[in-house]
Amino acid sequence: MAATRRSRARSSMIAGGGAEVASGSREGSPGGADFAPSALGTRQHWDAVYERGLNNFQEYGDRGEIWFGEESMNRLIRWMQKQKIPLDASVLDIGTGNGVFLVELAKLGFSDITGIDYSPPAIQLSGSVIEQEGFSDIKLKVEDFLNLSPELSGFHVCIDKGTFDAISLNPDNAVEKRKQYVNSLSRVLKVKGFFLITSCNWTKEELLNEFSEGLELVEELPTPKFSFGGRPGSSVAALVFQKMRDFSLDKSG
Repeated sequence: MAATRRSRARSSMIAGGGAEVASGSREGSPGGADFAPSALGTRQHWDAVYERGLNNFQEYGDRGEIWFGEESMNRLIRWMQKQKIPLDASVLDIGTGNGVFLVELAKLGFSDITGIDYSPPAIQLSGSVIEQEGFSDIKLKVEDFLNLSPELSGFHVCIDKGTFDAISLNPDNAVEKRKQYVNSLSRVLKVKGFFLITSCNWTKEELLNEFSEGLELVEELPTPKFSFGGRPGSSVAALVFQKMRDFSLDKSG
């Protein structure tokens, strides 16, 4: 019989002075599971993280760490180049943090880039980083992805590196917030648009379950491997979905 409880201790250094996205124990099967609540799922935590990050940047010029490391960013960029995503395609970075990913996209010539984060200090930090790099056309907005402004819609590519992980740790009804996330994704992503997600808390199978409605798996991107008890595994899951139709998890709609 499969164990009904399991524990994960996966974590990744992210922007803002050494914060971590990590999971604890959770119950049940994929998709029905619920993470142990954590401060890592709260806005107060990330405000504090990015306040420190902003101070570090202003004092030392330190932009902070890249979510899941530089290779995770390059992995997504390589996929976009291989897929020949047009340089004028609209790209949304969900939970942009220090904005480094936006800068790299701009260096490649992408011209319609938007970064959102619900933490005002994160947007201040990313704005400072972008200004230092000399880019003026990158759009930044303080936005809670679960409660978006009406004008945010119609993106060809949406990218998430760790935001869904953090939402899954929210102490206030994380299950409902995951549903809100899926609803928001349906609203902002164009039909036939691509959703690229990188997670250290969810396996490929679990992400397929969470994002099964209206989305189709296009590709699983290669990620670093680890071995535990002689069994190979992966510490990070990186998937590319394509939106096939409009969808919602709001059963009342």
